[in-house]
Amino acid sequence: MKVLVTGGAGFIGRWVVAKLLEDGHQVLIIDNLSNGRKENLEDLKDDPNFIGLVVGDVENVPLFKKIFSKYKFDLCYHLAAKINVQESIDHPRETFESDVIGTFNLLEQCKEHHVKMVFMSTCMVYDRAEDESGINELSKVKPASVYAGAKLAAEHLALSYYYSYGLPVVIIRPFNTYGPYQKTNMEGGVVSIFIHKKLANEPVQIYGDGTQTRDLLYVEDCARFVVEAGYSDEVHGEIINAGLGKDISINELAKMIVQDENMIQHVEHIHPQSEIQKLLCDNRKAKIMLNWEPLVSLEEGIQKTFEWIQAKERDHNGK
Repeated sequence: MKVLVTGGAGFIGRWVVAKLLEDGHQVLIIDNLSNGRKENLEDLKDDPNFIGLVVGDVENVPLFKKIFSKYKFDLCYHLAAKINVQESIDHPRETFESDVIGTFNLLEQCKEHHVKMVFMSTCMVYDRAEDESGINELSKVKPASVYAGAKLAAEHLALSYYYSYGLPVVIIRPFNTYGPYQKTNMEGGVVSIFIHKKLANEPVQIYGDGTQTRDLLYVEDCARFVVEAGYSDEVHGEIINAGLGKDISINELAKMIVQDENMIQHVEHIHPQSEIQKLLCDNRKAKIMLNWEPLVSLEEGIQKTFEWIQAKERDHNGK
C-alpha cells in the first residue's frame, strides 16, 4: 500500500513508519518537527519504500491537497498532534488548532480521496480506573486537560465522518508508551526521564506523592497495535485501547529504575488538576478484534530503553 503517516518523525510515529516499511509498504511522512526529529528517521530513509519526509503543518490545507492528489494513498495514520499537557493548559488555542482543526483538514482530504484514517487518541481522555479490571473503551471519560478535550473533540469529529460519509475510521487510545527514541528531557515520558536522571547521577523528581499509577506499553508493541488497526476492516467505527494490562505506581517505577531511594525526591505537581490517579488498561478488545497483545514485559522494556539511552548518551558525550 501507499501510506501517509502524519507525525511520523515523532517517537511513536518513527516506530510506526519502521513497521510499515518492514511490512513492505511505501510510506510518506508529514511532520512539522516541533516534536519529531529528522534523526529519528536516519536508519529508515534508505529503505526503497521510504518516499520521504515533508516538513509541514496539519493546518496547511493547500499542502494536504497537493500531497493527497499526488500520491493516491491507501491508508492514513494520523499521529501528528500537540501532546504536551501543560502546554495545552497554558496555550489552549494552539492545541485546539493543531489537534482539532488539523484533524478536520485531514478528514476532508481522506473523504475526498477515499482514504482510511487511523486516528491516534490517548488514554488521557479517561477518568481514573475504578478497580483492577482496568479502563475499557466504555469507561467514563474526563477531559481534565485541554489536550484531552481536543483529542475527544477530534475523536467525535472522525467518527462523524464514519457515520455521515462511510469513511473508514478507527480511533486508537494507547496507554503510556515508552522506549527508544523517546525524548529524555521534560517533554519525554516518565521512563526515559528517570533513566536519563539515573545515568546522569541526578535525583529523580516525582510529582505529588507518587502513588499515581501508569500502564506502561513498550513502543514496539504500541507500533504493532497502531499498524494492525490500519490493516483490519473489522474495526471501522470502533474505539480501541492498547496497554500492557498492568499498572505500577510512579514510586515503584522510580525505585525499579534508580535503585537508590536517596536519589528520589517528591515535588509539587505542576498540573494536579489533570493528574489521573490510576491508569490501568483493559486491552481485551484489542486482543479480540486485532489479535494483538503486548509481547514485551515492563522489566524487559525498561532494560531495552536503558541500553538505548545509555548508548545514545555515550555517543553524544564522546563527540
